Amino acid sequence: MNDRRYFFRCLLAAVVFLVGGEGAAEQAFITLASTTSTQNSGLFDQILPKFKAASGISVRVVAVGTGAALRLARKGDADVLLVHHQPSEDAFVAAGFGVARHPVMYNDFVIIGPAGDPAGVVKATTATAALELIAKQGEAFVSRGDDSGTHKRELSLWAEAGVDVAAHSGTWYRETGSGMGATLNTAAAMDAYTLSDRGTWLSFRNKQRLKIVSQGDGNLRNQYGVILVSPRRHPHVKFRLGQRFIDWLLSPAGKAAIAAHKINGQQLFFPNR
Repeated sequence: MNDRRYFFRCLLAAVVFLVGGEGAAEQAFITLASTTSTQNSGLFDQILPKFKAASGISVRVVAVGTGAALRLARKGDADVLLVHHQPSEDAFVAAGFGVARHPVMYNDFVIIGPAGDPAGVVKATTATAALELIAKQGEAFVSRGDDSGTHKRELSLWAEAGVDVAAHSGTWYRETGSGMGATLNTAAAMDAYTLSDRGTWLSFRNKQRLKIVSQGDGNLRNQYGVILVSPRRHPHVKFRLGQRFIDWLLSPAGKAAIAAHKINGQQLFFPNR
């Protein structure tokens, strides 16, 4: 009898260990699909340790373009999305892949160009006017060309300027198919113009002769949204842990962590109220 009791106690302990172990493993981390701009800016190095200290949950970041991040989430390869192209985000939620979209923070885009500014962009009063000058002069412009949020915004600005960049691909208009940092490196090497989010630009070290030549246009606002991937669509999603991360981002503590991220005294992102 004692042997049988001992056996069942051991069996019960093993079950508790396995269940507890799986639960602990599940609670250890979430996967966040986000952008190269948030990664390259150093934002996650600033905020994720604070979230882990508050919750015990680690966040594993997959940093790609917005389009690629959305595709990962559609396949259920992420628990949470943090990206910056609202039309795509709204479509993602409307199709049932996301629970809800929450505006979380913003900064802006800037047009970067050679210090000599051969297209005279600095005289333009709007971003579209700046692009018109670049196209008219045929000055080199480097595009990410990667379906990212930055690339999508760039294409919309060209469309507003009435310029068909596809017709000029390979001439003055070049596409890297890479992230923001790599694209800025290419622009620096070519002494070319490009569109960047301000956060990546401020943290970018290889500026060489590049500088901001156009900024401040309201059309350059860069809004980020956070979305919980739908557990109805993908039952394996860690929705409770993901929701805790979203709740923290939108809380006073999360907003303070976002606002505290600065480079050379300049704030990179501004939390939404």
